Amino acid sequence: MSQAAPPPLLPPPPPPQSSPAGRPGRLRKSGFAAAVLGGALVVGGAAGLGGAAAWSAIDDDAATGGHQSASSSLNVSDTGDRPAADGSVESVAAAVLPSVVKLDVSAGGSDGSGQAGSGSGVVLNGDGLILTNDHVVSLAGAVDPEQTTITASFNDGTRTKATVVGTDPLTDTALVRVDDVDGLTPITIGKSANLDVGEQVVAIGSPFGLDSTVTSGIVSALDRPVGVGQDEAGNTTAYPAIQTDAAINPGNSGGALVDMDGNLVGINASIRTAGSTTGGESGSIGLGFAIPVDEIVPIVDELESGQPATHARLGIEVTDAAAQGGATVSEGAVIRNVSDDSAADDAGLADGDVITGVDDHQIAGADALVATVRAYRPGDTVSVTFQRGDQERTTDLELGSDATSS
Repeated sequence: MSQAAPPPLLPPPPPPQSSPAGRPGRLRKSGFAAAVLGGALVVGGAAGLGGAAAWSAIDDDAATGGHQSASSSLNVSDTGDRPAADGSVESVAAAVLPSVVKLDVSAGGSDGSGQAGSGSGVVLNGDGLILTNDHVVSLAGAVDPEQTTITASFNDGTRTKATVVGTDPLTDTALVRVDDVDGLTPITIGKSANLDVGEQVVAIGSPFGLDSTVTSGIVSALDRPVGVGQDEAGNTTAYPAIQTDAAINPGNSGGALVDMDGNLVGINASIRTAGSTTGGESGSIGLGFAIPVDEIVPIVDELESGQPATHARLGIEVTDAAAQGGATVSEGAVIRNVSDDSAADDAGLADGDVITGVDDHQIAGADALVATVRAYRPGDTVSVTFQRGDQERTTDLELGSDATSS
């Protein structure tokens, strides 16, 4: 499925290039901007050159003399280091920190023409398999992951090289592997479908290169459609995101979003920003987005086995209903083209139909449709609600697979 791109908020991407048949092309993410409730969305990886943060000193005009000894009149109390309460942020951090790594990524030669950035990753098993974002290992699409050097830094201080196992730009997912590292602590995979709005969550990663950083917040929304780029064929990277107010910043990408049992429920991937007036990278304003782990697990299985990632497919091109003059509905995804012998074609969908729902998911626009379908698997049966003229109709169809499309 593809959709018309929103007006770019950053300079447009370079001209499209062909990609190998049967595999999604590399994402053009030089602009890497998307419309999310009318604002800019940025990925949280590649935290500046080398992942360094900018530091500012604060002058204290009153500090003129040497250190003064504490007064004996101060009321000092030592309550001791109490054990973490079960279900607290402290206990979750203690359990999950060993499973989250910092990833330093560099590409290019010694002539200074290379690029570098940093992100985060999550240990999946004792064999050294690590889950992260595609835009982390590809430096937001700027380089070929196979030409990069990746260094993984663990919570205990261990540092080692990592190699790319596989990537899936359409779900912004990547796997890397480290060898000869003993005593790894795999994270426990949870169920993102069990999350509720208002539930407390913890985010762990390496914002601006600051490894082992822990923040907490709540689930602000579920199934938030987030689109962050397109490949050469017009296929959109989109996912039905977990929205959280836990602080997520550049460098957190690929890190863990966990529930209060310490189970992985999402991979932190992007943030909404208010823009930057200093020319640097913008930080958290409490609008962070994570890819639900339920969507990632099937992709991980395919990439680990050496297979290309597959995705559910309707076989249509769509655009926002609100962008169509004279539209009879103000929200939905308008079909612009239906591929022959696709799932949509077999179900009788036609150009001009406006899709407004998939199962119990409301479809507000093109990104919402792509993100919702992306959460299903090929072969799943869904109920599609659509508007044709003045009539609302519903049809059941079996989703196709992009593995069978060129």
